[in-house]
Amino acid sequence: MMDKKVELLAPAGNYQALVGAINAGADAIYLGGEKFSARAYAANFTDEEIVKALHYAHIWGKKLYLAVNTLVKEREFSLLYDYISPFYEAGLDGVIIQDLGVWHYMREMFPALALHASTQMAITGEMGAMFLKQEGASRIVPARELSLTEIKNIKQKTALELECFIHGAMCYSYSGQCLFSSILGGRSGNRGRCAQPCRLPYHVLLSADEPVQRGSEFYPLSLKDMCTIEFIPKLIQAGIDSFKIEGRMKKPEYVAGVTAIYRKYIDAYYQNGEDAYLVTREDMDKLRKLYIRTELQTGYYDKHNGKDMITLGQPGYQGADDNLLQEIAEAYLKEEKTYPVSMHGIFRIGEPACLSLESGNIRATVYGHLVEPAQKRPLTKEDILKQLHKTGNSYFRITEDNITMDDHIFMPVGQINELRRSAAMSFAQELSKAYGLTLKRIVDMQDPLQDRPKTPQIYEKPTGSATTSPQLHVMVCTHAQLEAVCQYTCDRVYIDSDYYIQEFDQISRLLEQNGILAIYLALPYVVRAKDVAYFQELYTLLHASVSVKGFLVRNLESVFWVRSLSEDYELVTDTGLYCYNAQAARFFEQFSKECYLPYELNNKECRGLLPQTAPKMSVVVYGTIPMMVSANCVRKTTDMCQKEKKSQKSYLRDRYHTVFPVLCNCNHCYNIIYNSLPYSLHQKQEELCKLGVFSFRLDFVWEDQEQVKEILDYYTGKRNVFPVSDYTTGHYKRGVE
Repeated sequence: MMDKKVELLAPAGNYQALVGAINAGADAIYLGGEKFSARAYAANFTDEEIVKALHYAHIWGKKLYLAVNTLVKEREFSLLYDYISPFYEAGLDGVIIQDLGVWHYMREMFPALALHASTQMAITGEMGAMFLKQEGASRIVPARELSLTEIKNIKQKTALELECFIHGAMCYSYSGQCLFSSILGGRSGNRGRCAQPCRLPYHVLLSADEPVQRGSEFYPLSLKDMCTIEFIPKLIQAGIDSFKIEGRMKKPEYVAGVTAIYRKYIDAYYQNGEDAYLVTREDMDKLRKLYIRTELQTGYYDKHNGKDMITLGQPGYQGADDNLLQEIAEAYLKEEKTYPVSMHGIFRIGEPACLSLESGNIRATVYGHLVEPAQKRPLTKEDILKQLHKTGNSYFRITEDNITMDDHIFMPVGQINELRRSAAMSFAQELSKAYGLTLKRIVDMQDPLQDRPKTPQIYEKPTGSATTSPQLHVMVCTHAQLEAVCQYTCDRVYIDSDYYIQEFDQISRLLEQNGILAIYLALPYVVRAKDVAYFQELYTLLHASVSVKGFLVRNLESVFWVRSLSEDYELVTDTGLYCYNAQAARFFEQFSKECYLPYELNNKECRGLLPQTAPKMSVVVYGTIPMMVSANCVRKTTDMCQKEKKSQKSYLRDRYHTVFPVLCNCNHCYNIIYNSLPYSLHQKQEELCKLGVFSFRLDFVWEDQEQVKEILDYYTGKRNVFPVSDYTTGHYKRGVE
């Protein structure tokens, strides 16, 4: 039916899960090690286990991908080379990456390694995918929120491999765009330590002080688990290259059981076609009994959002069926498979010992030390076979042996064992070649990796304590805010692009009246396929009387769009395009003269990043931190949607009566959940000046005109006391784990 079949990609939180996945029919495995993994609380693999897993997987023609999908701090970067190097040389098939600094470093230091963009990068369309293709991506794991139509479009426009989730738990937020756990408790989802506040109960309110009704608490942010077993034909037809099962935190029985069922139905589709495709009730029941969180749903492939996707009731895992778990364990988890081979050995006095392993068309022959005449007790055939059959660590099983030997010969046992190990490794390499895999990556000794600096020095760090005067930038979302800002002298004004399009004429008149000749536009947090028309409309307004000098970008879709424009606009990356380390700064320098420091870095970490040269580093000193950006909608979930409004505000109240504002952006159909308190570093201005920050930015989201004036009075020296008494300094002091 099709030449290339879809890859079934299974998770492995430990070695037993890897064995179970391979036994159950996975084509590839993804796993995390003891460092840089977005599942920090999984058992994970030791370095030795990863090399062992690579060997085992490749013998059976399976690929292995390593998750390096966390944001990496500057002080950790020196560990990255030594961590990856042995896996790279052992033939690692690909690495899954979130951090663009890690991406840049991997591409430079490990040139033969396939780079896969993690779903944590939140790639939502062809523009972001094309950007990463230009940066060396071989595969994209797009945002889980995409429809099949959007996925087809990415595939058609980029020809990149696409890896999409088909089963397991789902985040409420666009992956990589969530700071909820980080801000509330210091456990960063970007660092693999999410505390899952989305699984907690909340009251949904229309105003911050609305009284709570008894019994109105529920779980509006808890998505049901995904199950697409009935969608397999459509997913294959969409051009997806790899079907990914979620679950590195789950038990080996889950991994093996889910993998086996999806293997069964993927094969059934290829054998019998879509018309004969039917999932039995028995198999659906098995999936429901394997650690499912309350209920199942099919994800975003056929819908943008909806109440039916949310658990609403308490989202605990259902108990798994013990009989089913035992059945799975017996079938897939008892032991590693061994590969059957026949063996032929030749031991003649005065000649090198020769050993061949063979299976089907695959054959490997190796030669060892010279065979000597026996001085005392000669070796028997049984002596030699005893050593040659000790194949326990090689995953091979000798089903047939044939030894040709002279009488009265001698070889040390160590040399016979060495011959056996050499033959096993050579045969494994031949097997890998037949599968198109790499068992051992040979490093070019003319350009050895080890001669390259493991942590390249990108910038000279600032010295001394000279105080600089950062520029003052402001961002506005409403006309009242802009009117207030126009009464002050600011170095730069950012205008929300939604507001800019909706009120273009009014904005233009106000800016002209106040002599503001150039502005920057803040582009949307998430850009989807339907936003093509939005960008076209925005482009028509760029050449108006008030000049747009540059853009604040929050995603790689927007980066690609701005760079594709014929005009030379300045491009500033916002806090959510994480510049976590010097390598990320080096990456962004290719297209951006200015980057914003992430909210998760503390003072010391910022000091270690700030360079004297480009890109310039800026910091948000006032605003309300956007903690989560989601495709699902709190108002729609609670039947409070007012479609006639372009932007709607609601609130979440948690168990401790903390209230979080939620902005429902109906232009782009996403929600932003904000922190309960505004964020302010007004007391840290002197420290930030000494660090060499290029600019301070004030972000106004829902502040009224008077509040904007009071804050600007403080930052322009007209007021000595900061007007906001209840605020947070976020991670500036402590940072995240």
